[in-house]
Amino acid sequence: MLLNSLGYLGIHATSLDEWLSFADLIGLQQADRSNGSMTLRMDERVQRLVILDDSTDGLAFSGWEVNGPVELDALASRLDRAGVPVRRLTSDLTQLRAVAEAICFSDPAGNQIEVFYGAGLAPTAFRPLMRKNESFKTGGLGMGHIVLMVERLDDVLPFYTNLLGFTTSDFMYTPFKAHFLHTNARHHSLALVEGGRNGQLHHLMLELMHLDSVGRTYDMARQEDERVAVTLGRHSNDLMTSFYMNSPSKFLVEYGWGGLCIDPKQWEPYEMQLGPSLWGHDRSWMSPEAKAQVASMQATAAAQKGPTPVQVTAGNYRVSPKF
Repeated sequence: MLLNSLGYLGIHATSLDEWLSFADLIGLQQADRSNGSMTLRMDERVQRLVILDDSTDGLAFSGWEVNGPVELDALASRLDRAGVPVRRLTSDLTQLRAVAEAICFSDPAGNQIEVFYGAGLAPTAFRPLMRKNESFKTGGLGMGHIVLMVERLDDVLPFYTNLLGFTTSDFMYTPFKAHFLHTNARHHSLALVEGGRNGQLHHLMLELMHLDSVGRTYDMARQEDERVAVTLGRHSNDLMTSFYMNSPSKFLVEYGWGGLCIDPKQWEPYEMQLGPSLWGHDRSWMSPEAKAQVASMQATAAAQKGPTPVQVTAGNYRVSPKF
């Protein structure tokens, strides 16, 4: 793997105050707010989300981590040989990103990508507002995953697989065309979905260590008008139990628990033919016909697969006795 994980994300926002309120809802901690931006924490790192005060909303950049300067220079040379313009981030920008060094370039869809090493650690423990023992599943898996909409999948996919070293976990053609890509043991750190405009971030997934964290946030989100965009459900590929919220920057945030970890050396990609979800995940924007198609696929999945084991983390479960 050329890249280790998704390290950070930059977001354009028309309202930092709305983002601060949203951060409280989803359990992120404000790290800093100055110079027209706000940074948010979700673990021991200085920052994971950089919210930029702007006149538009949406994705600004994604930051992907490598081991060190040797790997960064090797990737820069690889991109240069392929004719991809690469520039080094200035010392001022690396200081704002809280990293040692980084390069920047764009994918064929125009998304800005930054690759870095040497992420800074915060001097204090992560403590989200009004949350007890809240924790996100990060570490070597990175901060989560992102899903990008593209006009033509075939125009973008080779860039990520051939140049950046992502590997396909699985893919689907119905009810939409998508490829799910991994770069570590997380089932996917990136997905590309055909059908939208280039440069559109569909969603950011944040994974919690505790199912109760997801349920409690779901309860709070349902108290806000139009906050919940996709109801609670469980995905068929990464087995995540999750729901989706509308963020202040016009993309979705998936809030989940129990995602599948794979062995990248042994994993064999496959075509998903039973739809994106085993149950739930009712999408508010879908037509009645599309909802009926999804319901039919879920019924088929139930008949063919049956119950699927949950993916638990050691120390975060108790085994009930058999009766």
